[in-house]
Amino acid sequence: MRIGRIADEHDEVHHAAPTGDPGAFALLEGSWAGGFQPTGRIVRTGRLLAPIVPTAVYAIGLNYDDHALETGAPVPDYPVLFMKNIRAVTGPGEPIRLPRKLRSDEVDSEAELAVVLSRDCLNVNRTTALDHVAGFTCANDVSARDWQLRRSGRQWCRAKSFDTFCPLGPWIVTPDELPDPLHLAITGRLNGRVMQQSNTARMIFDLPALLEFLSADTTLPAGSVILTGTPHGVGMARRPPVWLQPGDTVSVEIEGIGTLENPVVEVAA
Repeated sequence: MRIGRIADEHDEVHHAAPTGDPGAFALLEGSWAGGFQPTGRIVRTGRLLAPIVPTAVYAIGLNYDDHALETGAPVPDYPVLFMKNIRAVTGPGEPIRLPRKLRSDEVDSEAELAVVLSRDCLNVNRTTALDHVAGFTCANDVSARDWQLRRSGRQWCRAKSFDTFCPLGPWIVTPDELPDPLHLAITGRLNGRVMQQSNTARMIFDLPALLEFLSADTTLPAGSVILTGTPHGVGMARRPPVWLQPGDTVSVEIEGIGTLENPVVEVAA
């Protein structure tokens, strides 16, 4: 099943599934822990939101071998973990706002597969790790590289937690519709130009390994979103670098899930 969140014409928020008719959604009832079922109601004027309001956003750096190579970083022995502010989450079609109060002129886009947890996750092993997964969605780990690399003591949370720096969507696809998440084509585009093109099979640490590592002695709460890393082709690694500019459009496309697209805008300081 493909599960999203919509706002109807009265700005009431519902879980919903696509119907195949643009702008029309089948309303759902239920929960991530217990599953969702159709209500039989159709909304024809819905606006897509981020598919989940997460309890936490975990993210993995340097998790594709080719991305580690392009950044000059050694392949890590353990997953590189950081967190993003949950208020950075935004939905499909919503603008990515370039920071201006803490100004950044080096904002980058990173196409990623995201995992959503259906229940609390503690000390799981890789053989049962995917039993804790509610589904998968597209994510964009937007990053202010100047704050990431020079202005924050090389701590990443500030650079990756500005408002709108975590687009998610368009849907969360349940595991029954995506039986092989370890082999999915992933593409990042800027203004239609392919910047990143890879496959989740190139992860250094696959999904079961990530969940086993992240949940070790640490409870990952139900509703957590985990960004699993980005492949090569990021703007920072290009010569000259390619930074997001007002008027740009960025997209993340993942096989079996769909396309997440967001415009880039200037905001007042």
